[in-house]
Amino acid sequence: MITKVFKAMVLAAAVLLAAPCSPKPAPSQENKALYPAMAPLDQYLMADRNAEIALAKSAAPPALSSDANVLVLEQDGYHTAIQGKNGFTCVVERGWMSPLDSTDFWNPKLRGPICYNPPAVRSILPYTILRTKLILGGMTKDQMVEKIQTELAGGLLPMPEPGAMSYMMSKDQYLGDGPGHWHSHLMFHLPRMGAASWGANLDGSPVVLDTDHTQGPEPETIFMVPVAHWSDGTSAMHDDSASHQH
Repeated sequence: MITKVFKAMVLAAAVLLAAPCSPKPAPSQENKALYPAMAPLDQYLMADRNAEIALAKSAAPPALSSDANVLVLEQDGYHTAIQGKNGFTCVVERGWMSPLDSTDFWNPKLRGPICYNPPAVRSILPYTILRTKLILGGMTKDQMVEKIQTELAGGLLPMPEPGAMSYMMSKDQYLGDGPGHWHSHLMFHLPRMGAASWGANLDGSPVVLDTDHTQGPEPETIFMVPVAHWSDGTSAMHDDSASHQH
């Protein structure tokens, strides 16, 4: 079953990921022009707080997300909406968590529900919170990168902890105008390393190395593994339209 999912994932990955030995296709000028700068803040916010909470929790199966912390985005950054008790944290990421050169970086429609496990809450989530705070504070991409690099150099930000992983299993995720809902998957966050260490991006391997995010200021490598169902238990196996729906 996982091989079938992988084959579908590879097709969608041509949009979201670049294979290690193949050049990344240049974005079209039309796509570049769609989101040249940050849109008005209201377009990134969700007016219905309960809807944002539900979307965040949909990133992982209810057995995990029902007892998780939930953050919601407000005008100055993320704030705790629900205080959980299992150490997981669920949040809906926005476009500025995309790779720096992504055409979706400023896309106000992007919604990326994700649930972090405790090691990732301590060592990966701080980057989401910081990126968001800096962007909402009016910093440019370059200024944001410089600030993160400075804090890293000063030991103010963590390295990925052993065991850090996250769930992105929401059938309602919208990861950009190209990938759309993409695929239900798990992510494993490690210090920077090559694809070979996990056998990623090889024919028949279910592991995909996210090569795009290696260009960002965060000191992590993300390995992704597809799963056969969405967080609500419905099948993600044959949803060929998922990567193209808006």
